[in-house]
Amino acid sequence: MTKLHAKFIPATDKNSRQLFVVLHGLGDSIDGWSWLPDALALPSLNYLLVNAPDDYYGGYSWFDYPGDIAPGIHRSRKLLFDLLDDWRAKNFPADQITLGGFSQGCLMAIETGLHYPHRLAGIVGISGWVFEIDNLIRDLTPVTQSQRLLVTHGHFDPLLPFAAAEKQVKQLQAAGLDVAWHEFPKAHTVHGEEEIAVIREFVRAGYASVK
Repeated sequence: MTKLHAKFIPATDKNSRQLFVVLHGLGDSIDGWSWLPDALALPSLNYLLVNAPDDYYGGYSWFDYPGDIAPGIHRSRKLLFDLLDDWRAKNFPADQITLGGFSQGCLMAIETGLHYPHRLAGIVGISGWVFEIDNLIRDLTPVTQSQRLLVTHGHFDPLLPFAAAEKQVKQLQAAGLDVAWHEFPKAHTVHGEEEIAVIREFVRAGYASVK
């Protein structure tokens, strides 16, 4: 059975069950996000940096792009379900797991988190988009409607236009989802400490709410 390759980075607090699962973007890998634990500076947070399943020019991809993206998304969602289930079995409760990603990883974090049958601590989507948003909203359950999300995007993103991302967030909010929306004067990247601070506070609040 196929399993995703991931790197676990333990928290400074060895007793903590808090876990941030991080999904990279197209052509990247776990190495591209190795800076995140130091940047977020949350001693109680464990990290799981995950490689996508498909090789892509020296990195990895969650689904074919461009082209028919649906089969790869559905396959990767199932693999991420299995990954989350594995870590729940390792005594990391769902409500102590934050699932986040960038670009393709953003899409997969939202797609996975809003179909997963257990409430997570939070879902973080950076500079990405939502797959088949009308179907996703139609299929929401009471559990997935209770998920909390942070979505960020840049005004100057040359790959994924800002207006389209903003429109999708408004659709999610109109469907009753708890979506915190933050926009930044950035391209297709992370906007330094300003954006990191927003992510840090969202993640921290997710764990505070279940204590």
